[in-house]
Amino acid sequence: MNDFILSLMMLGAVSSADPLPFWATANQWGLMPEHNGAIALVQASTQYDPDATWQWRWGISAGANLDLGNPEAASPRSTRFRPLLDEAYVSLKWNVFSVDLGMKHDPIEFYGASRTLGSLSTTGGHIIASGNTRTMPGYTLHLDPVPIPLTGRHAWIYGSFGDYKTLDNRYMAGALVHRTKAFLLVNITPRLDFRIGLDHYALWAGSNPKETAMPASFANYFRVITGHSAGKSGTLSDQLNVIGDQGGGELLRFDYRGDGWLAVAQHDIPYNDGSGMGFQNFPDGVNTLAFSWDDKERWVSDIVYEFAYTMWQSGTFHDRPTTEEERAHLDPADQYHYWHAIYGGLDNYFNNGQYRSGWTYFGRMIGCPLLSPKGTRAGTWNPDGITLGIENNRIKAHHIGIGGKLWRVAPYRLMVTWSRNYGTYSAPYKGKSQIGEPWGTVHETPLHQVSAAFTGEVPVRRHLDLTWGLFADRGQLLPDNFGCTVGLRYTL
Repeated sequence: MNDFILSLMMLGAVSSADPLPFWATANQWGLMPEHNGAIALVQASTQYDPDATWQWRWGISAGANLDLGNPEAASPRSTRFRPLLDEAYVSLKWNVFSVDLGMKHDPIEFYGASRTLGSLSTTGGHIIASGNTRTMPGYTLHLDPVPIPLTGRHAWIYGSFGDYKTLDNRYMAGALVHRTKAFLLVNITPRLDFRIGLDHYALWAGSNPKETAMPASFANYFRVITGHSAGKSGTLSDQLNVIGDQGGGELLRFDYRGDGWLAVAQHDIPYNDGSGMGFQNFPDGVNTLAFSWDDKERWVSDIVYEFAYTMWQSGTFHDRPTTEEERAHLDPADQYHYWHAIYGGLDNYFNNGQYRSGWTYFGRMIGCPLLSPKGTRAGTWNPDGITLGIENNRIKAHHIGIGGKLWRVAPYRLMVTWSRNYGTYSAPYKGKSQIGEPWGTVHETPLHQVSAAFTGEVPVRRHLDLTWGLFADRGQLLPDNFGCTVGLRYTL
């Protein structure tokens, strides 16, 4: 028998400046209004039945938010009522195989004492998909961990394979998304696990009158899933590199299980090209240290510390002219490589020259929300318009998240993030660009930013909780701001 879960939530949000503070909207699945307003959401779902051979489940999450706009802006936005379809899926499972059809949230990790408060991490444990934006429709095929033969059940493989369609207003309208995950899990000891894996995405197809169209053909799809370059009908960039906009993350992680506690250390590395996949972009990545107790009734049950660093991006040189000696050993028919010696730097995470909306959806960064979409600093960003990529992908950030239960009754989440934001190599926020200069010879001046959140739930009566949140921003990237949320959640 499938367990049925029903949740109804109503929440209001106000702040001293516009838009709402960073952590009031970041990693909220793109559901919150961007300005003062309110949201109502109904969620219903079932769980897999472990006693059945063929298991199935379904889920739906829908509602609406009310965005009151910014009455003090030069061009004030009008009040907007926005219907929301958050999730709508059916899942089927047999043995170690399962499939999700429809719109379903990506898995998120590093929760505290209450999953409804969200992750304590900036990325939710996944730099590529942190829960920062709306859900795309599509399908996902999953493989649960399977032991590798002849390893004595010490080594396991697992992963997923899926395709999705974008529905937002973007530069390449109707672009498709392919995503593949492949992981290796090694049980080093009964208490210590190590895993390494790849989370790869590709934006392809779609159309724009100013760009060469990429047909959604089987031939192009095969090139996408195998990481091949385009044929002669493709753009020059797709012929020289891989077809479409391809990137992802590489994960290195250790889990140690103690008596009643778990410690995790992981390094999540972004990449945009072959140099990143080859770890040429080290030490870039989000480094996470997490400690959690099994007892979630403690005042402090979970602690997460993260250091995000994305400054290097494989270096300040992408290429240089070849020498006469080098050209003597190269093929003149390959005019690009004949004249260019490739270093592989200037990776420009989550941006692309043809797919100019980059790794965003409904205007929001799909992955780590500390990397800001264009228009953030100027205050012109609009989730309903066409976002032209990421304006801030070179950051240094420290983040701490703490979770538990106040008086061992009321779940809470406390998060503080301090970041230094540099923009991109080609468009730094301040000062001179490092492009073409030896690393460290150009002094860079960042925009400092602190964002904090203190959220929680207070049991009112059986099945009914009061939800609350306090949020603050102070710095040079976002407006100085203080905000709060309050609402009710009924769970059956």
